[in-house]
Amino acid sequence: MATDKYIAALEISSSKVIGAVGIVGRSGQLEIIAVEQEKSADSVRYGQIQNIEETYNLINYVLERLERRANIAPREITGVYVGLSGRSFRSIPIDVSMALPDDTEITDTIIDRLRNNALDADIDNSLEIVDAVPRIFTVGKSETHRPKGMMGNQISATYDLIVARPTIQNNLKRVLADRLGLDIKGIVVTPIATGYIALNEHEKKLGCMLVDIGAETTTVTIYTKGNLVYYATLPLGGRNITRDLMALNELENKAEELKINFGNAIAPTTLSQEKVGRHKQSDISNYVVARAEEIVANIVEQINYANLSEKDIPEGIVLCGGGARLNGMMELIGKFTGLKVRMATLPSFIKMSDMNGQNMESLQMAAIMYAGAENADEDCLQMPAPEQPEPEIESKTEEQTQVKKPDKEKQPSKPGFFNRLGNKLGQLFTPIGDDDEGEELS
Repeated sequence: MATDKYIAALEISSSKVIGAVGIVGRSGQLEIIAVEQEKSADSVRYGQIQNIEETYNLINYVLERLERRANIAPREITGVYVGLSGRSFRSIPIDVSMALPDDTEITDTIIDRLRNNALDADIDNSLEIVDAVPRIFTVGKSETHRPKGMMGNQISATYDLIVARPTIQNNLKRVLADRLGLDIKGIVVTPIATGYIALNEHEKKLGCMLVDIGAETTTVTIYTKGNLVYYATLPLGGRNITRDLMALNELENKAEELKINFGNAIAPTTLSQEKVGRHKQSDISNYVVARAEEIVANIVEQINYANLSEKDIPEGIVLCGGGARLNGMMELIGKFTGLKVRMATLPSFIKMSDMNGQNMESLQMAAIMYAGAENADEDCLQMPAPEQPEPEIESKTEEQTQVKKPDKEKQPSKPGFFNRLGNKLGQLFTPIGDDDEGEELS
């Protein structure tokens, strides 16, 4: 890489909008130099933008704060990589194959054609394909994870098609491209990108599960033999616990404080009658434990849905997401499964220079940025164009300023008032672009 490149990324979730800027150095290492975050209420639900105007304001505010940073100004953010996840995301396994002439060497071009065949697969028209992740390739009769360079007369593969409702990407483009004028450099499936940086090759080869507990959804991805074999999104998350606590006649902000400061996913051996403010500790515990156990039971059940058992994931479970930081959540998952459980951490090959990023849940953002850095062909930031000086007006002699009037019959007639008014109204009501008719923001 000849010069450093600036990467910008956005994570738009149900609880917050995070924006970040990083530098990809000549060696390819990513350094995140600026992170900004803004809390979101109901403008995004289950990973899908519900309110275009509110989401636009949140993202614009985050980007403005980033651009004011001393290590970024006067550069302007013109493009972003965006992470996607949500309730409608899931995977569909599909097999594709290609016949080849005898003794053909497998090249990148052949692998790309095979992947394009997977992306062209017929699926439910209420969904669209966001990505295609390979599980295993077969060249001739030999299975492999690295087909390039092998020889054979046939290649086949099993891909996991990551699919979601089209509305998710449509609404995202309405905000970023249409309203903010940003170039969307790439769409990143956040759970897949997170697995890439949070799990090591040893864990993925032997078998493990990555669980991202967010505000409103929990994403489960399972890896065996080095590849993704299962992807599912559950409509449950940390906010479910918070909203249960609102039954104590508290607003959501206060209920969130009670959960963080006094909640524990593990049921106490004895119920305490002590009070936390005006609430019994036992009442808080009952709400938190009941919902936490429901979330964990649904997570564990995904192993069965994947037609696997605990022995297929001996490297256990890796946790990330704000909901995973609830007191006792890691211990509760270990108790339910009997597997080892650890919290995901930022890998050493990504440097977090900004204290803001160090003090917040930024693993998913780092994953989006790293995916962008791997594919970056150009900068996401640009220096503003220099202002052009006003042209000097030279003084002219009276002789130079005299203009010969054209003959009367050649003078164009001036448009009348109603013609000018009609032109202005025509400009006002000229459509900017075709919008998607009937597209719901649901």
